[in-house]
Amino acid sequence: MFSEVLDKISWDETTRRIASKTDADVIRALRKEHLDVDDFMALISPAAVPHLEEMARLSMKYTQERFGKTISMYIPLYLSNACTNFCVYCGFNHNNNITRTTLNDQQIEEECKAIRRLGPFENLLIVTGEHPSVAGVDYIENALKIARPYFNNLSIEVMPLKAEDYHRLTQSGLNGVVCFQETYHRERYKTYHPKGMKSIFEWRLNGYDRMGQAGVHKIGMGVLIGLEDWRTDVTMMAHHLRYLQKHYWKTRYSVNFPRMRPSESGFQPNVTMTDKELAQLTFAFRIFDHDVDISYSTRENPVFRANMMKLGVTSMSAGSKTEPGGYASTPEALEQFHVSDERSPKDVAQEIRRLGYETVWKDWDKVFD
Repeated sequence: MFSEVLDKISWDETTRRIASKTDADVIRALRKEHLDVDDFMALISPAAVPHLEEMARLSMKYTQERFGKTISMYIPLYLSNACTNFCVYCGFNHNNNITRTTLNDQQIEEECKAIRRLGPFENLLIVTGEHPSVAGVDYIENALKIARPYFNNLSIEVMPLKAEDYHRLTQSGLNGVVCFQETYHRERYKTYHPKGMKSIFEWRLNGYDRMGQAGVHKIGMGVLIGLEDWRTDVTMMAHHLRYLQKHYWKTRYSVNFPRMRPSESGFQPNVTMTDKELAQLTFAFRIFDHDVDISYSTRENPVFRANMMKLGVTSMSAGSKTEPGGYASTPEALEQFHVSDERSPKDVAQEIRRLGYETVWKDWDKVFD
C-alpha cells in the first residue's frame, strides 16, 4: 500500500530539497527524456521560473506527440450533497445549514437527458457527497445503470470504497474513479478533515491501491491547492503516480490541480497559486509524464483555460453545475463550489476549434479495452 511508501518520505525534507534546486538542476531535467521525481522537483521549483518558455514548448511538444491536437470533454453530474464529513473548506460540510438533496431515479434520468441536450457528451463524471447510508454502493450502482444508455464512459467521484465494491461497479459500467487526496500532509490532514470517514488519512490514501486491485480502467488523482505548500503536495502526488504506474500498469491515470474556489464554508486558503505557477506546474507534470491526462475543470477562468489548451491540458469540463439537479430540476440545493468558467459546452467547443484543436466527446469504449 502507498501509505507504507509515504511513511518513508519526509514532508519537511522534500520542501527543503525543492527550495534548494538550482538553475543547473533545472537545465539537467530539461535535457532528459525520462524524468524521475527529483527532476520534477527541479521543474516546479522557483529556480525553474526563468525557463518557463522552454518548459511550455516542451510541454506542447510532448502533449501533441501523445494526444494530438485534441481536447477531451466531460461533464459532472452531482447526484447528492448529503455528506457525513466535516471538511472545513467544502460547501457540503455536514455542519452547513443547507438544503440536502439526493436525486431519485426519475430525476437522475432527467439530468442525463438535460446534459445530452447541452452537447454530445459521452464522458460523464457522477459525483456525490460522502454519505454511505444515502449515497452508498447500491445507490451508485443504480445511478450507473440509469446513466449507461446515455453515456459511453462513466466515472465516479464518491467516497472511497472497498476493492470488491469498485470491482462490482466495474461490472455495472464503471470506467473510471476520481479521488482527490486533498493534501498528503499526514499531520495537517486532520485539521481540514476533523470528523467523518474522510478524517481517516490512510483509508483515503490507500483507496487508489484498491481501485488498481479492482481493475478500474482509469484513476484520477488530485490535490486541493490552498491547503498546504503546493510544491510539496504535488511532489507527493508525483511519487504516488509513479508507485501506481509500477503496481497497476494496465490502468490509465489523470491528474488535476484544483485551486480552491469560494464556497458556503467561507474557508480562506492558506496558500495561493498564481496563474503563472499553475502554468509552471502543468508544464512540469507534462514533461515529467508524457502519457498522463491533465484535466482542468470549470474552477479555472475561460481565458486561462484557453491559453493552456495548447500547452499541456488534455481534458476539460464544460457547462458544469455543482449542485444536485442543476441541469434539469434545479432544486434549492447548494453548489459545492462556485464555477469560474460559466460558458456553455457549445461555446467551449467553438473556442477549441478556433484554436485549431479538435473536441473529443468520446475517448473510450469498452469494446476497445
